[in-house]
This record gives sequence, structure tokens and C-alpha cells, in this order.
Amino acid sequence: MGATGRAYVVGTFDTKGEELRYVAELLRDAGHAVTTVDVGTSDPEATGADVGPRQVAGDEAFTGDRGSSVSAMSAALERWLPARDDVAGVLALGGSGGTALVTPALQSLPVGVPKLVVSTVASGNVAPYVGAVDMTLMYSVTDVAGLNRISRRVLANAAHALGGMIGAETPPAQDKPALGLTMFGVTTPCVTAVTETVSEHWDCLVFHATGTGGRAMEKLVDDRLIEAVVDVSTTEIADLVVGGVMAATEDRLGAIARTGVPWVGSVGALDMVNFGAPDTVPERFRHRTLYEHNAQVTLMRTTPDENRTAAAFLADGLNACPGPVRLVLPTGGVSALDAPGMPFADPEADEALFTTLRERFRATDDHRLVESPHHVNDPEFAAALVAALEEITGGRP
Repeated sequence: MGATGRAYVVGTFDTKGEELRYVAELLRDAGHAVTTVDVGTSDPEATGADVGPRQVAGDEAFTGDRGSSVSAMSAALERWLPARDDVAGVLALGGSGGTALVTPALQSLPVGVPKLVVSTVASGNVAPYVGAVDMTLMYSVTDVAGLNRISRRVLANAAHALGGMIGAETPPAQDKPALGLTMFGVTTPCVTAVTETVSEHWDCLVFHATGTGGRAMEKLVDDRLIEAVVDVSTTEIADLVVGGVMAATEDRLGAIARTGVPWVGSVGALDMVNFGAPDTVPERFRHRTLYEHNAQVTLMRTTPDENRTAAAFLADGLNACPGPVRLVLPTGGVSALDAPGMPFADPEADEALFTTLRERFRATDDHRLVESPHHVNDPEFAAALVAALEEITGGRP
């Protein structure tokens, strides 16, 4: 893949053919090799694209029912597009349905491959479309329904933008292996200390553990772009099991299990669940211990029962990992708010977390639980994480 590959222009030629041909021609005029791909589902034979809908989906996407046809075509494109070996970048156009159809396939492409979608829904909540990859959504302004003075300019900007991304010089490759780390505001001192210690030998990629951050890190693990993980801040699991707004998915740790990547991690910020502004906290939680982190983020202290559930999820996920694992527990406190005199200090809740992990985590020669008497943000705890990383990577990257 890269500048020597092709620009793929993808969309439903049965409804957006004029616009798709327009952007394809602009890319060709700029000197790029182009492959047009029709994912329309109304007529498998009526296509002016280089790749027709039957080539993408066979007969499975032509059921006569629009809903099932679109779903089948989306799933087929998600298999078909990543299997190409010449994708330098992708430009797609669509309304709400077309955007939902094409973006799962774009999410499946490796990070770094340009992905641009001109869409009528790009000014709203785009999280379901973008996922955890480097996808660019451009608002179409007018509907993607013919060429006019506005759509010509917007679509031309999109074509030239993709052309620029494809033609840009690739940054030189790092000579150090990539290390993924998860950080939250309340675990920043720990992650900073780890990165400062290991950065001479590792290219440190720090991910903000806001739900998307964990998914982004594990996407890179799945793509074999990260060689080891220091998962300090597994806080997204608390949001998942309690119902916060920065939740992991059920697949958290799934990439570690699929790849066997060496994993060192902890329970950073598992003492909290995230909500938005104070008035967005669900009524059933209003009586709980809450802390206004900022005007848009309200934190809620987890209970012993919630910690047991989060610990079980973490332990079960790690038990499924075939590679080396070191789970390091900071028994002196798991976040900046979980310390003596701080708002989330709760020894009972912390002990429920630690005890469940001790009982449920299956220790082996290569899977070990390490306890540290220090707070997560103490220098000594960061040193324990670094020591664990050096142990499972043989003392060097």
C-alpha cells in the first residue's frame, strides 16, 4: 500500500454515480491511479464502476429487501476492501445509509491508510462511523444528490485532499519498536514516569483512556503496529460494567488475546465511572460520591460490588491471553483521587477489587500478579511497571 497504489472511490453508483465519477476523474486528472467500486444494491448489473457490486458481494446482497441487502453489502465490503493489496487511500460518498454501509470497511483498514468520507451526517455524532481509526469525515453541506455550485466545490476539495494524502511523503520509519500505554488524567504521573524511563528504547504511543482510546490502542495491536503494551489505565472497564460514557467494549483485551502481544498493566482509575456535566448523571446515581472533574466531566466513585465485577472482567480477559502477562496492583491507591484525604479514598472498595483479582486471575509461569504497596502515581510503582516490562521482553525491545 502507499503512494504507488491506487485511490479507491467507493459508493452506491445507482444513486450517487454522477458524483462518484466526478471525484474519480479529478483524481485521475491529478495523476492518481483510480479504482471505482460500486456498492449499490438496487441492480447488480447497472454499474459504470471498475468493480461492480457482484464482484464485492456475489449474490448475497440482492435479497429484494433494502435493509438486509445493505447490511449484506456492508459486511461483504468489510471483507473485500481490506483484502486488496494496492489501496493507497479511499474516498467514499454517501448519505446516512451510504455512510453506514461503507465505514465499517474503512474501519478495517490499517491506521495510516487515508480514509475520507463526504457525508450528510458528518456534522453530527460521528463516533459510530469513525470508530477508533484515522478516518476523516467531511460534511457535504448540500445533500449528495447531483452536482451543483456547492457540491462541485466540496467534492473537489475532498478529491484533492485525498490526492494530497496519497502523494504526501511518508514519515521515516522509527528504528524503535512501538509501546502502547493507556493514560487518564488521574494516572498521568505514572505514565509520564514510565515513558521517560523507557523512551530511549521504545517509541511510546500514549492513548487517552476515554473509551475510544483503548479501542484505538487495540486496533494498532491487531494491525501488528504495537509490539508491547503497558496498560496502566484500565478505567474504561469500570464504565463498561457500570454504564459510564467512556466505556470499553466487550472486546477490551481481545486484541491482546488474539495476538499474544506482551502485556503489562494495572488497575489505574478503576475507582471511577465517567459521566458528562453534573446534570447528565443518571438519577439512580445522584446519591453516590461524585466529583466534578471539569464542567463537562463528572466522576463517580465505584462501589465494592462494581469493583468486583470490573475485576472479574479484567481477570477473565487476561486469563485468555496466550502471551506474557504481568498484572501489577498498586495497593496504595489506584488514582490521584484515591489516596488518604482525597474524595475517592475507599479502602473497602479497593480491597474488593484487589481480592477479586487475587482469586480470579490464573497465575502461571508466564502470567503473574505482582503487588506493590505504593500508590499508582508513586515513582516506585512506575519503576515496578518498567521492571515487569523488561522482564517479559527480555530486558530489551
